[in-house]
Amino acid sequence: MQKQLKADLAKTDTLAEAAPSQGARRATEDGAASAAPTLAHPSDMEVVARTQRRQFGAADKQRILDAADLCTLPGEIGTLLRREGVYSSSLSSWRRQRKANELAALQAKKRGPKPDLQRADTQTIAQLRNNNADLLSRLEKALLVIDIQKKVSMLLGSPNSMDSTAGSI
Repeated sequence: MQKQLKADLAKTDTLAEAAPSQGARRATEDGAASAAPTLAHPSDMEVVARTQRRQFGAADKQRILDAADLCTLPGEIGTLLRREGVYSSSLSSWRRQRKANELAALQAKKRGPKPDLQRADTQTIAQLRNNNADLLSRLEKALLVIDIQKKVSMLLGSPNSMDSTAGSI
């Protein structure tokens, strides 16, 4: 066994001596071309596309969760995750989602027709516009009454007149 290790060590030493100038670089047939850096022409450069994130459908998530639930021995879940290419954080978030969906399915559902939210919003907006129009008409009437009271006060010459000269400092 030691003879074989020494033979392997001797082979690596001879390989290291064969290319001492190459160092950690890979040796090529044309040593001069690999030593001189070449600048690529801008038109030769290519843009590398970004990889797409892997997305799992509901059926895939359910299948992986069922397989994970069947794992009982230590290390089985890790093997499953490596085989499927899934992180443990994804598995835990999928379990949370499944639990939330199960709880939502068990909750009592309101009977009858479902309310149309857009229609309810439209009705609320119409009601608010009507209220606004009513308030504007009341404001106009109140301003008209105030103007009449000012004019009557000025004509009668009462001490409560709203004259601008009397109230100035």
